[in-house]
Amino acid sequence: MVKKTARNKPYPIRHYVRVTILISFIVLILDLVISVASISIVKQQSTRYLQDTADLYINRINHDFAYINHYMGWTLANDESLNMMNAHDKTSKEFINSNEDLHKRFTELQKNYGQEYNFFYYLKNQSFFLNCAPISIDYTVYRELKKQIISFIDDKEVYEKFYSRWTPILVNGKYYIINIVPYHNRYFIGMISADNLITPLRQINLGANGYASLVDENGTDLSTLVSNSGKPLQEEAGIRNLFQSRTTIESEFSGTAFSAKMVIKFGAFEKIMIAQLLIMLLFFMVTSTLCAVMLFFNRKVLGPIQSFSESLTHLNEDGQPAGFKSSTIIELEEASAQFKDLALQIRNYKIAMYEQELEKQSIQLDFMKQQIKPHFFLNCLTSIYSMAQIQMYEEIEQMAMSTSKYFRYIFQGSEDFVLLKDEIEHVRIYLDIQKSRYRDAFIYQIEQEAQTTDMKIPPLVLQTFIENSIKYAISRANEVQIRLTVKRRRMDNEEMTMIQISDTGPGFPAEVLDKLVQGKPLDQSKGNQIGIMNTLKRLEYLYLSKAAVSFSNPAEGGACITLCLPDLPELSTGTEQLL
Repeated sequence: MVKKTARNKPYPIRHYVRVTILISFIVLILDLVISVASISIVKQQSTRYLQDTADLYINRINHDFAYINHYMGWTLANDESLNMMNAHDKTSKEFINSNEDLHKRFTELQKNYGQEYNFFYYLKNQSFFLNCAPISIDYTVYRELKKQIISFIDDKEVYEKFYSRWTPILVNGKYYIINIVPYHNRYFIGMISADNLITPLRQINLGANGYASLVDENGTDLSTLVSNSGKPLQEEAGIRNLFQSRTTIESEFSGTAFSAKMVIKFGAFEKIMIAQLLIMLLFFMVTSTLCAVMLFFNRKVLGPIQSFSESLTHLNEDGQPAGFKSSTIIELEEASAQFKDLALQIRNYKIAMYEQELEKQSIQLDFMKQQIKPHFFLNCLTSIYSMAQIQMYEEIEQMAMSTSKYFRYIFQGSEDFVLLKDEIEHVRIYLDIQKSRYRDAFIYQIEQEAQTTDMKIPPLVLQTFIENSIKYAISRANEVQIRLTVKRRRMDNEEMTMIQISDTGPGFPAEVLDKLVQGKPLDQSKGNQIGIMNTLKRLEYLYLSKAAVSFSNPAEGGACITLCLPDLPELSTGTEQLL
């Protein structure tokens, strides 16, 4: 009989229970110590974070106050609107226009610093008090504020009390922070409520009963006392209040008669320890159960499922999953057979959908051609008739020859791609025909690099965009320049043909340009924009989404369309390569 070593020595179940309890007790004690230390560290870090946050906010407000003071002072000393208002009667046209200019200027200032700021001016010689930007206070507050401001201005010490010093005042039971900037007999007043000024600090989590407030030099709260949850603060019972840990942070604004105070109550942190103890107890109970369950689950369920999943990732040449292994789970065996059938159906469906899309694009292109033929043909006949009436025989010959070449190109076969040089020659003929109609309304320029002549492009793509320039850019008022350039460029490690079509017309409407840039469909309900949308779809399908078209309105004016076309893809290998 083999002698058992100490490692393999059996122990009664009570021994394992005692060891488990001892380990659990030690872990719980460690958790308690760690929890207390964590609470202390979190409190310190939170206090430091809140202090830094408050300092950042105070610095921003100090900067805002300083700039507003400077802006109001500069306006009083240099702005001609106030001089005009001070020199004319309140009902005069000059006074009203100057008031509107002043209102616009301070409305922009208010947009930069927030609707919470209110701005007023007072002309003492005319006893005229009015806001110079939209106000966020009701009329009763406005009247009381006006009364107090006038009384402050009548005080000879207004300069020492209010200039460059934002000061709290009480209006109808609510505190507001004001600043009065005097200049001779003209005054600007900036104002913001104490509640609005402290609002950003109230967004910080200060505990359920923590709060942020503005206080004056005597410690009086200037803002409404509300908790972090937005509810009015209530004094807690004595015993409960003793156990509430709190920290107070005060930060002073520069050049003001008030400061920001944040009271942080960390009662929630003490609850972390209890939660952690409960979690540890649940941890040992759940872990032991999960270990046994997971071992069984891994062996009997996860293993076969993982094998099934790996088989799905390996597709054979026909696009079907291959290499399924037999499984002890009947459902997986059935699922593998069903998935094979589903993969075959999806493949057939994708092929059918692709063929339908190609047919649809062909129908749309034919429809667009049919639209072009009668409309353009009638225009050409009308132009020839007009030339005949004034005996322009040489121009008639040129017009007839250009029209013949134009429609010969239109009536050519239905190939998906044509030579780029033929497409550009077609565009040149089209522009010559339009030149005969519009005369000096536009000029055009075509530049093509030699290495691009044998490139291929879908037919009528360039004409669609050129026609858009003719339709929307040309006017009888100004001569428009239409420019077509074709180059070869290397983009993203791939040789591409870059075609740029630009004009000096009014450019794309903002609404249309926004949709084109974002790739949204244009409104075609009235028959407009059909050609552009058709062309974009054709390029997407024929170039397998590798072609790029960008639209812009250059800073110097006009519209610009840039096409980046890759070399002609190999489409002769069947539809399977596209799936």
